[in-house]
Amino acid sequence: MIPQDSLVVVAKIRPDCVNGLQSLLTTMNFANHAGFADPANPLVSFGTFETIHFARFVVLADNTLEDRAAYGQQLPRCEPTYLCFMVDCDGEADELLAHLVQKANRLREIFEHCEGCDGTTDMLIWLRAHRVQPMASYVNWVGRTVVQVKEEARLHCALRQALSGIPQRNPQQLFAQLRQSITSLPLTPIPSTPLAWRIRNLTHMLLPLLLAAACLALFPIITIALLVVALLLFVIALRRHEQADPIVDQPYERKKVALLRDGEDHDVTNQYTAMGSIKPGRFRLWTEIVILYGVNWVARHIFTRGSIGRIGTIHFAHWVFLDQRRRGFFCSNYDGGHEAYMDDFINKAGFGLNLSFSSFIAYPTTDWLVAKGAWLEQDFKRFQRHHQIPTDVWYKAYPGLTARDLARNSRIRNGFEKAIMSDDEIRR
Repeated sequence: MIPQDSLVVVAKIRPDCVNGLQSLLTTMNFANHAGFADPANPLVSFGTFETIHFARFVVLADNTLEDRAAYGQQLPRCEPTYLCFMVDCDGEADELLAHLVQKANRLREIFEHCEGCDGTTDMLIWLRAHRVQPMASYVNWVGRTVVQVKEEARLHCALRQALSGIPQRNPQQLFAQLRQSITSLPLTPIPSTPLAWRIRNLTHMLLPLLLAAACLALFPIITIALLVVALLLFVIALRRHEQADPIVDQPYERKKVALLRDGEDHDVTNQYTAMGSIKPGRFRLWTEIVILYGVNWVARHIFTRGSIGRIGTIHFAHWVFLDQRRRGFFCSNYDGGHEAYMDDFINKAGFGLNLSFSSFIAYPTTDWLVAKGAWLEQDFKRFQRHHQIPTDVWYKAYPGLTARDLARNSRIRNGFEKAIMSDDEIRR
């Protein structure tokens, strides 16, 4: 398999160029679909790059900085406005970046609105210098490429059409006729996983486990004692912070929500971008860092086949820090409507929401991290809408297909390529 990678470029926009940049980005979209990219748009024709799953341009204009007033002078009230360019792709993102610079000739027009980029800038070097590594990332199905998705979707459609013209219902005979009817449909063999990626991934998975095992084996009593003391100190500090955190009311902004909805539901999949400030102090920052390390570890090594926890509607998601970790933003691509997406999280992963986002200013009050928070449903929904940002340009390589569709099509392809199947396997 070819594993996926992410490209995240973040650059400061010149203060007098924000409006001009947003106007330029609008030209990349379909005329009647706000924020929904035309794959053949003249600036970056995403559709010509067969390794791109999702891409977005978003102006990170933070409208939540006034919420910092609840913490006095501990945080500055003014922060830069950034342009974020994010791509989820097959293979190495750096290879795609070089390909983008070579083929997307007008990419420079977009980034010339940012500090340090002009007509003489070496775009590849500049973009690499502004590349940011997410603190945590999630991929719905590691190794399923764009080419595979499109070919398996064509196979599914071809089989449906062929079935309508075959009266035979004996499983074995039906299967033989189906194979004969679509012999011309090509299916690219799934490549082997690169050895270097296997080694990196295995090292990333085993290193913390081996360190923990070594500490327990060499110093069992000391290690357990330190863990108990650390956990006790953490719980005490956590409760003190929870009780001391000011409550920051989050308004329901009708005009903003209407603007956000204009960019949603143009496909069965939607985009989501939200940003905010991390509560001041080392405790909240390091709690967030440790939690996101854990999120990244389980997403990379456990939840790699169709769901994260009980949620199977997310294609890709990323958590990124900004401004020396004073702020952060979260981006995702998910199936269904916004309300269903939020309800899914609240009902199935409320504890995960509390872990991931309770260190951000204005998050609903939690009790020991496991109570309240996201389960204060209306408070949480106002919080996330207040922090959400309109995504200026959003591209999806396979419109009309959900994560469930992709999984179904892969199962069909796996069965179709088997030499021998039982009657029950054919029926399924």
